Parts: sequence; structure tokens; C-alpha cells
Amino acid sequence: MECIFCKIIKKEIPAHIVYEDDDLIAILDISQSTQGHTLILPKNHVATLYDLTPPQAATIFRQVPEIARAIQAAFHPIGMNLLVNVNQPMQSVFHLHIHLIPRYPADNVTMTFQNNMGKISQDALADIAAKIREQL
Repeated sequence: MECIFCKIIKKEIPAHIVYEDDDLIAILDISQSTQGHTLILPKNHVATLYDLTPPQAATIFRQVPEIARAIQAAFHPIGMNLLVNVNQPMQSVFHLHIHLIPRYPADNVTMTFQNNMGKISQDALADIAAKIREQL
């Protein structure tokens, strides 16, 4: 079964297109968490960030700053979140997409991260870093 983003890319279902070229498309997120909330999608189906190759990443991320600046110029947010959900529990459409979420005073968007600073030893941090390096 073809995904909803592939259908949007093929123009089988409508979307509000912000930007499009041969490799990617940027559309308004229909949820509009905040005004200007935009999704950037590769046109070729890539399910998750784990599946993305370095050349594909370069192709997608080359356009992120330009679209972010356009949102900033259009709506003057105080900041912006860049978000990529990967698998569960948050990825709802399994076609890689980058969220650009403009932030405004009192927008009620919550993105919280647990702060464990000072709770993890330097040795544990060194071990975590070593395990990641081993996989590169």
C-alpha cells in the first residue's frame, strides 16, 4: 500500500506546497501545530532516518535553511524547532519527513527532554560515546 506522502508527491491528493524541486517537496503540515508548520519530504520513498543515505541527506538538508528562513520572514517566529521522528512512538507516517515548527510566545507547544546533567558519571558518558564510535 502506497503511503499518503507518496500520494501527495504524485499529486494524487492535494496539499499546500511551499517548495518543490526534482528531489524534494515541502508542504504545510495539516495539523499546523503553529502557524507555518512545514514538512520537508524526499520525493523518493525513504521510510525512516535510518534508511537515509548520506547523499540523500545532503539533498534534503540543503533546502532546510532556505525554507526555515522563508518561514521566519513570513511569520517572524521567536524561534523554530527542527524535528525528525524515527519509528515508534512518534513517527506516524513511514516516509521520512522533517518538521519545521515555528515557535511563538505562548504557543503551548511542548517539547520536553529529561535533563540528566550531573546524574551520569564521566566514565558512563565516555562508555556511551565509545559504543557509538564503534558503530561508525
